[in-house]
Amino acid sequence: MNGTSGQFRKTTWDPFLIISQIIAVQAVMYFCLGIWIWIIASILGSTKSLDYAFQYKEIHVRDFGGKMVITFFMLNALMGALALWWLVQRTKQCMDFACTAHLIHLLCCWSYNGSFPTTFSWWCLNLVSLSIMCVCGEFLCMRTELQAIPLGMNSQKTAL
Repeated sequence: MNGTSGQFRKTTWDPFLIISQIIAVQAVMYFCLGIWIWIIASILGSTKSLDYAFQYKEIHVRDFGGKMVITFFMLNALMGALALWWLVQRTKQCMDFACTAHLIHLLCCWSYNGSFPTTFSWWCLNLVSLSIMCVCGEFLCMRTELQAIPLGMNSQKTAL
């Protein structure tokens, strides 16, 4: 079998590609989050710490710092959507990769804190972030997938 099964794209199982995409999406998300953390710490004049990314207690609306963490997690979800568009390029796979990235983040937070997250604000932020990343990534990928495919040898339109 040639692996096409009546579809436009090739659908062969490639675990190396999938694992590479998972690692790349996660790396882009954490790199961008690191930049956001550097910006937060510079604005607040505090020490640059991984607590902003992984500590449950940092996500709150009591003060300016907590609101900045929430804002930058939302901005990071948009960066994750761009990563999906750039690295995955498939609308049907955006939800899978977005959920995988947030599951890995859950495991990292669990490991960093030594306990499972129980705060409402952490779960709410991550569910909203997951939704933003998934929907925006699907939108971007769908726009790319639905672009017109040129059929002629030249790029000029011909009148019939």
